[in-house]
Amino acid sequence: MDLFPFVRPFMSLIDPETAHRLTIRALRMGLGPRQTQPDPVSLAIDLFGLHFENPLGIAAGFDKNGEVPDAMLAMGMGFAEVGTVTPRPQTGNPRPRVFRLPLHRAVINRLGFNNEGHEALKKRLVARRGRRGIVGVNIGANKDAADRIADYEAGIRAFDGLASYFTVNISSPNTPGLRALQNKAELETLISRVLAARRTDMARLTPVLLKIAPDLGAEELADIADVALRLGLDGLIVSNTTIAREGLVSGVNANETGGLSGAPLFAMSTKVLAEMYRLTGGRIPLIGVGGISSGDDAYAKIRAGASLLQLYSALTYDGPALVGRIKAELAARLAADGFAHLKDAVGADVK
Repeated sequence: MDLFPFVRPFMSLIDPETAHRLTIRALRMGLGPRQTQPDPVSLAIDLFGLHFENPLGIAAGFDKNGEVPDAMLAMGMGFAEVGTVTPRPQTGNPRPRVFRLPLHRAVINRLGFNNEGHEALKKRLVARRGRRGIVGVNIGANKDAADRIADYEAGIRAFDGLASYFTVNISSPNTPGLRALQNKAELETLISRVLAARRTDMARLTPVLLKIAPDLGAEELADIADVALRLGLDGLIVSNTTIAREGLVSGVNANETGGLSGAPLFAMSTKVLAEMYRLTGGRIPLIGVGGISSGDDAYAKIRAGASLLQLYSALTYDGPALVGRIKAELAARLAADGFAHLKDAVGADVK
């Protein structure tokens, strides 16, 4: 039974961060919904040596400390990404730091990588070892790190063998100076060191993906594509939150600083997604993130070049029933256009 319609009026009256913690607590108690029907066969896809029953995943930021990945998988997600996690615990920026923009179906956050650190997450992932389901780990750097790249290397070493894949997050706008790592010279050093940090004594190297910002210019995107292809990155996530505020109606919370997510991010992130698919020639799998709240949105991301998708902000407004609704609508759109499998539609509008 989906309890979200009953609790949403109450949740909307309290601080968003408190509401989020209550949601995590409820999921830990087993109060989340469970998928009862198998996914449409057309939605399955194989990437990174992994089999995804469907392309929808929960984006990083929802479950920073790896408390409820199995609850999200049981809900019908095809994969879950935990984090962003940093080597040492950190409290993040002062509260309040999460703001709803209901008029725009959007959220602004300036959390600042608040998390319990590597050790806490590692204990939870060790405890779930052997369970089914794809769980990626999103790694970051402590705000006061003397060598931020070393923090990313530490993340690889801490979770290699536990993570289904890694996401290197250098695109959050809430850690000062972090986005500078997207510059070509620094990015080359970062990616080279991160890839070299992986264990080589396993059956396969753990895939490493890079999460990029939607605010990059044409030259910066071309540089990232070049580095990704040349150094052998396994995938790209497009995109993180934006610092842009175009189109927002001035009002409650619209002028708060931080990263903007939700519906206003859709067009920008999808444009960057399509450009990155073009720049890489479809040779690197892309995960589309930003403003997805319907099957049509999901399908547009697929046709723009995404092989997988991630949700977060829309769940704040629509609840967990959105997951099943998007999958059903996406399967219907694929069938209507004559695509037997999701992979056949990837990049259709760019090609």
